[in-house]
Amino acid sequence: MAGSVRREGPRVPETDPKVGVDVSTQWAGDPRHRLVTIGDSLTQGFQSAAIFNTSLSYPAIVAHEMGCLPNFRYPLYGGFGGLPFNLELFLRDLEDRYGRTVDWWEAPLALFRARSVMDRVEDYWERGAGRSAPSTTAIMHNLAVFGWDLRDALSKSADECRKRIDVPKDDLVNQLVQNAGERAALRVLPTRPRTAGALTQLGAAAELGKDIEGTGAKHGIETLVVFLGANNALRAVTDLRVVWSEDSGFDSLDDKRRFTVWRPKHFTSELRKVAAEVAAIKARHVIWCTVPHVTIAPIARGVAGKVQPGSRYFPYYTRPWIKDRDFDARKDPNITAEQARQVDEAIDAYNDAITETVRAARTKGKDWYLLETSGLMDRLAWRRFAEDPLARPDWWQPYQLPSALRALSPPPNSHFLAAQDGRRTDGGLFSLDGVHPTTVGYGILAQELINVMRLAGVSFFRPDGSTPRQDPVLVDFDRLIRHDTLINRPPGNLGSSLSALGWADEALDLLKRVFSAL
Repeated sequence: MAGSVRREGPRVPETDPKVGVDVSTQWAGDPRHRLVTIGDSLTQGFQSAAIFNTSLSYPAIVAHEMGCLPNFRYPLYGGFGGLPFNLELFLRDLEDRYGRTVDWWEAPLALFRARSVMDRVEDYWERGAGRSAPSTTAIMHNLAVFGWDLRDALSKSADECRKRIDVPKDDLVNQLVQNAGERAALRVLPTRPRTAGALTQLGAAAELGKDIEGTGAKHGIETLVVFLGANNALRAVTDLRVVWSEDSGFDSLDDKRRFTVWRPKHFTSELRKVAAEVAAIKARHVIWCTVPHVTIAPIARGVAGKVQPGSRYFPYYTRPWIKDRDFDARKDPNITAEQARQVDEAIDAYNDAITETVRAARTKGKDWYLLETSGLMDRLAWRRFAEDPLARPDWWQPYQLPSALRALSPPPNSHFLAAQDGRRTDGGLFSLDGVHPTTVGYGILAQELINVMRLAGVSFFRPDGSTPRQDPVLVDFDRLIRHDTLINRPPGNLGSSLSALGWADEALDLLKRVFSAL
């Protein structure tokens, strides 16, 4: 990154959620809203390029373990596998019609079928039953929206999203739901009464903070989670382009799409504004999550071996279905090792700023905490660290998977998901888009959040909502495994070579279209 001071190695994760600052707290009454979350796709529960499984987002998993899931409000996306395009449903549809491989003579029919599926999804959300979002007066507890960054959290409301939804066009070529993010947001943000349409994510959370009637509490929210910032760098790997933010436009809803990575000074400027609004929300505890290194996500696979012994980086990063022997840097989409390092260093600076935000708040007496999601992902990084002992920094230790995941064969890892004959052979922590977790991956994030919540003194109950749980409070991973179809029944046509997804991307430019909607 031009003008930056190069770090000697990766940022050392902060292991103390209290960041070294103790706070004296006394609480009275029972907040009405036990858990509220602000964030992007990782908090909303995005999987395999779609938002659909919101009952298994990490906030919903935590609410289940708290015994308050029946009262935890989250949006639903029931039609055609969600928004914008469900890769798992797509692959299963192709498998049902063409088996586990698409032979060369079947390719024209398979292409026609793929376009037909895309057209039906587009019709459902743009002109069919999915066009109209439910109108409710109750504010969601999971306020996350996929694709949103710090500026979106500050500026986007239901009213703003309605303005941005174009008149739909039945495009025969670019068959993907237009304004998918805005359509998804209209199921998250409040719309009634009419004045509620002006509320942003942060504004909606502030309204929940006020809701203390009859509780005797000074805070309407018990625990508020803020997990924003990944989309200030994610497009570097989803687009495989590094375009740094400029002084003009980084804080504009219209202009910011030009950039794929925010310079740390621009990120920090936006973070200060978000933190000021969060500080005004009446939440008993606030947990801030650091930003994971997006270059670890298997959507951008390193090729041709590490640049040198002990390096974290590969010479190039490209799509996971492009094999090393087939990769051509002149033709295939890619970012370089130096670009990946610069993106990582920017994210390290983001996380320094988030850490200092928490420390400053605790110094002022606020009960804020840090959830080190960046360090968590680093400890799960298989190709970067686990498979390369020379690249491991002194602080690195492998993440200990829960026993139910260690018992799986093979245990899940951060490789791109692979399967053979309908059985998972590799990966398992990331879904089919190579960016977002599987259900068990979300379970790991939920467990880490629970650990911080217990440190903050948050009580957890059995499903009856009244019987206290004793430490350690552990996520029921057996339940998550049963619900995780990519773990227990992956598409049979996925293949260890990822040929099905590679074919879809080459024939339909599918991944580029999907990620452009984020």
